[in-house]
Amino acid sequence: MEKRRRQSRGDDQQRERSEFDQKVVEVKRVTRVVAGGKRMRFRALVVIGDHKGKVGMGLRKGADVAESVNKAVNAAKKNMVVLPLVNETIPHEVVMKYKSSSLMMKPAKPGTGVIAGGAVRSVMDLAGVKNVVSKMLGSNNKVNNVKAVFAAFRSMKSKADLAKMRK
Repeated sequence: MEKRRRQSRGDDQQRERSEFDQKVVEVKRVTRVVAGGKRMRFRALVVIGDHKGKVGMGLRKGADVAESVNKAVNAAKKNMVVLPLVNETIPHEVVMKYKSSSLMMKPAKPGTGVIAGGAVRSVMDLAGVKNVVSKMLGSNNKVNNVKAVFAAFRSMKSKADLAKMRK
């Protein structure tokens, strides 16, 4: 009976892991100055996705790296966005500004691939976008760049929504 319990727990963990792939975009050591000196913590930026248009982002702090990554993954699961993919690309061109980060994304023909910089590329791969042209302007801050991508994803409309708006 004990073996069955262990096996079922293992199966649950395996099923949960296979649902979304995760990518740690950034881990930073952050400090807070207190009376006795400095308190160190870790901040993790994690992006999760299912490669089918569902993607999430989490940014959390913890006492150690593993704790902060786990917290960020849980936050990412609560902050999911569903993309209206069309032929493995985005449905229309988007220009988005988030704080000092500016992002331009254009749909691309099949075979183009993901033409995007570091943080944006990892989000696109996990979202399942296979063909896109993207350019980040203004900021090198990975957190703001990823947040700009998610703001752009939220602003995207599917072909059906665009057709309704035109009527």
